[in-house]
Amino acid sequence: MKRFRDYQPHQVYLLPPAPQDWLPKGHLVYFLDEVVEQLDLSAIYADYQNSRGQPPYDPTMMVKVWLYAYSRGIRSSRKVEQAVQEDIGFRFLAGNQGPKFWALNHFRTRHRKALGELFVQTVRLAERAGLVKLKHVAVDGTKLKANASKHSAMSYARMQREEKRLREEIEQYLRECDDVDREEDERFGEDRRGDELPEHLRTREQRLEAIRRAMAELEAEAREKAQAEQEARRTEAEAEGREFHPRKDPEDVKPSPKAQRNFTDPESRIMKSSSDGFVQAYNAQLLVDAGSQIVVATDLTAEPVDTQHLPQLLAQAHANIGRRPTQVSADAGYWSAANLQAIEEIGAEAFVPPDKVKHSEWRAAKPPRGRIPKNITPDDLMRRKLRTRRGRACYKLRQTNVEPVIGQIKEGRQLRQVLHRGREKVRALWRFDVAVHNLLKLYRAGAVFGYGA
Repeated sequence: MKRFRDYQPHQVYLLPPAPQDWLPKGHLVYFLDEVVEQLDLSAIYADYQNSRGQPPYDPTMMVKVWLYAYSRGIRSSRKVEQAVQEDIGFRFLAGNQGPKFWALNHFRTRHRKALGELFVQTVRLAERAGLVKLKHVAVDGTKLKANASKHSAMSYARMQREEKRLREEIEQYLRECDDVDREEDERFGEDRRGDELPEHLRTREQRLEAIRRAMAELEAEAREKAQAEQEARRTEAEAEGREFHPRKDPEDVKPSPKAQRNFTDPESRIMKSSSDGFVQAYNAQLLVDAGSQIVVATDLTAEPVDTQHLPQLLAQAHANIGRRPTQVSADAGYWSAANLQAIEEIGAEAFVPPDKVKHSEWRAAKPPRGRIPKNITPDDLMRRKLRTRRGRACYKLRQTNVEPVIGQIKEGRQLRQVLHRGREKVRALWRFDVAVHNLLKLYRAGAVFGYGA
């Protein structure tokens, strides 16, 4: 009979096992364990100076656990609690401690801004490791589904109709109460006045309150936007020596009938997604270094259009690294005179098509011949450049860098929909997600601490 290796799962260990023996050499948890020790967590530690009660969990341990959780695509605090109990890697990083889901969630909520700021530290780590070349950077945006349904949104015009209907319904009920005073005791009991709203109308009153609040917010936004536009026109007129005549008092401006507000997450917006049609979402922006796929700048806004984000991303990249890129590529959603000027002002070369580039046209396009026409427009000049062999090669870097990064975050680590509500919360934790992405690139490059995959 064949003999097998001795198997006794309930055998008591004579000597305590070393945690380092449970995982293979070069495992991701060893990298995270060491790299977090190099991060500046002073902003988190400073928040505990006046804490009372039981000693909290060490922030260094909690950051390690959350970084590892996000690297595995786990963002639910309850699932992290389970993993800390059952997964060897989590137990190692937690030092065999078992924080409950409420402690994990409280830590992430309390320190989400500081966790988001770890992104800048990961960019600088990658810079010191020599992974950030800035020869070519590519920018793109992606829509992240909000933690709200688009069916919870309502347009300003519909809010007006709904406000009128609900107000009339509530007023009609109160009028009926006035007409039946003699039946109050019989209908409502001696301990009630008789004019209280019944439960189904209380809900309507709460809904009316929410609608009025949303309308007021949309009206305030419309006034602020009109005021900003008026000030911009005034400044332009003064610069050109013209007399400025305001078209309309900003206080009289009303929102567009199509302007919408979501009642679950008012700061999110309905946006068009390339894969899911129209969704309630936020717009996440990425500026990626070609070659290493390190994200050097990122942001998240409620603005559905990509165009206006490029200058801010370029400024953020310079603040994070202290250097400027040589080339910048982006898709047609970023084409504008202002963006071309922003790229030129930092001394970089732009590769941004004025029109959407179809793959069939891209493959069939022939390089231009002859001299560049003297009176060529900026649009045609860019189209001509992108048809050259060099232009096509440079623009193709965008397809092999920023687009795969979006896929790695959204598909590889399952970030299709955010868990939190409110732009600042979602933005902070999006930056934390991108920080995890950068750390994974460092780990796989084996560039900092020798823990290559």
